[in-house]
Amino acid sequence: MTKITPVVLSGGSGTRLWPLSTPTRPKQFLSLTGTLSMFQLTMMRASDRALYGPPIVVASEAHADLIVDQLAEIDVTDAMIVLEPCARNTAPAIALAALASGAPDGLLLVMPSDHAILDLDAFQRAAAVAKRLAENDWLVTFGIEPTAPETGYGYIAAGSPLPEGGHAVASFVEKPARDVAEAMLAKGDHFWNGGIFLFRAGNFLDEMQLHAPEILEAALLAVEGASRDGQLLRPDAAAFAASPSDSIDYAVMEKAGRVATVPVEMGWSDVGSWDALKDIGMPDVSGNVMSGNVRQIEAQGNLIRSDGIRISAIGVEDLIIVAAGNEVLIVPRGQSQKVKSLA
Repeated sequence: MTKITPVVLSGGSGTRLWPLSTPTRPKQFLSLTGTLSMFQLTMMRASDRALYGPPIVVASEAHADLIVDQLAEIDVTDAMIVLEPCARNTAPAIALAALASGAPDGLLLVMPSDHAILDLDAFQRAAAVAKRLAENDWLVTFGIEPTAPETGYGYIAAGSPLPEGGHAVASFVEKPARDVAEAMLAKGDHFWNGGIFLFRAGNFLDEMQLHAPEILEAALLAVEGASRDGQLLRPDAAAFAASPSDSIDYAVMEKAGRVATVPVEMGWSDVGSWDALKDIGMPDVSGNVMSGNVRQIEAQGNLIRSDGIRISAIGVEDLIIVAAGNEVLIVPRGQSQKVKSLA
């Protein structure tokens, strides 16, 4: 049985979860939804070596030590860690992984390292369908069943059903206006684009050659000039810096001719804000999601979190209160997207 190579993208800066998330320790390396970090939970989703081969992590050079330490904590010893010398978005990062894999026919499961998935069985079922499609040379994107007319996500419009399962992609929709999002949800054939993909490395690289040749050329030169230090692969810095910066969606998926989607309802969240973390947290009887050195009296519907100093909340409602080190954030629920301007 062909095994899938997990490709975990871990280059994000996590500015929307300030003050807990910082440039030196962004959100993917924090324990936000349990005892393990978001990065570790992502790695564990593809840890069954009967189904998945050794993983490839693509991350910033600045976080090399963090990654090595966190992989050791969950006993992942076979990962290749590709260290980007600079940030160039997801298309160049995935190109590095596809080239570094050295197997054009190999299947790559591309996952962001900072998303939450609560229903792991549903995720594995979707991966099995996506694998069948990828083996038939489709580029597959997971379509997240929407739970609300979110305007901050891109959407995937599903087309005709496919024999292997899933659907051909009819189109991609950029972040819509509210009324457009409501209409798409009412139709029932649009899904959130969660940034999870499965395809053959060679199929992806072929599409890059057609639609993003400058990115592919830079990635090729960067891998050819890479240095290897144990599990660490360092692409040539100058070659990679010459790459255009673009997402996989813009560079490849929206232009390729053989793109499929597998709809899945798996308790997904991009944990893109403190509000999102409140939504997936375990509330107490008063609707508060609390962790760390926190106490409350007659408080309702708050997210309260401290990694040190005690937070005592009395009679407050619908606030986000986060203390980390010497920084304290207080913001009304529903406005936490503004936090990135402070980071």
